[in-house]
Amino acid sequence: MAIHHRGSADEAHRLRDMLNTRRNNSAEIFEADLARAERLPALIESVVDWAGTLDILVNNASSFYPTPLGSVTEAQWDDLVGTNLKAPMFLSQAAWPHLRRQGGSIVNLVDVHARRPLRDHAVYGSAKAGLEMLTRSLAKDMAPDVRVNGVAPGAILWPERGMNEVVKRKIIEQIPLKRSGLPDDIAGCVLYLVRDAAYVTGQVIAVDGGRSIGW
Repeated sequence: MAIHHRGSADEAHRLRDMLNTRRNNSAEIFEADLARAERLPALIESVVDWAGTLDILVNNASSFYPTPLGSVTEAQWDDLVGTNLKAPMFLSQAAWPHLRRQGGSIVNLVDVHARRPLRDHAVYGSAKAGLEMLTRSLAKDMAPDVRVNGVAPGAILWPERGMNEVVKRKIIEQIPLKRSGLPDDIAGCVLYLVRDAAYVTGQVIAVDGGRSIGW
């Protein structure tokens, strides 16, 4: 498993070491700024040089923060669109020749707010909406050799910058299953799409406890 990071070196090292204790030399770390599209082919080639091949690409890097209307900056636009839409496009393009040889698969991490706007997150939501269309477009363009699908998480992890308990309760009330999800719920859906969904492409599966049908 190739683990990418930009600034979270300590977390990446811990994950690599944990995976390698389970299966020796099964994971390695690769550092890159995904906003630099011209560097992404080299990142893919480094992974292939290490692993020998490439079977799966999971585009899960993302910036997420509010951009209230009237205060949006070009730097925020470049960051949010860059991580959530631009990087998946150019990573997928660079990976395509290798995935095509392997009959591989791409999974993009979208968001339920790609279809239902989140207040004060116009740039983020627009980028994720673009990623949903990119998922469907790449599925058509990369067929029949490469499958491309997406996962749209709902309330899985609360924002790192904090969220008050009143807002959390309101969100939970909107979820038919009446609880937040777990990272394992997302991982399980990704595993299904890459391992078991041989006749599925161009789909975005909401893993949100039913929130997208209930609010």
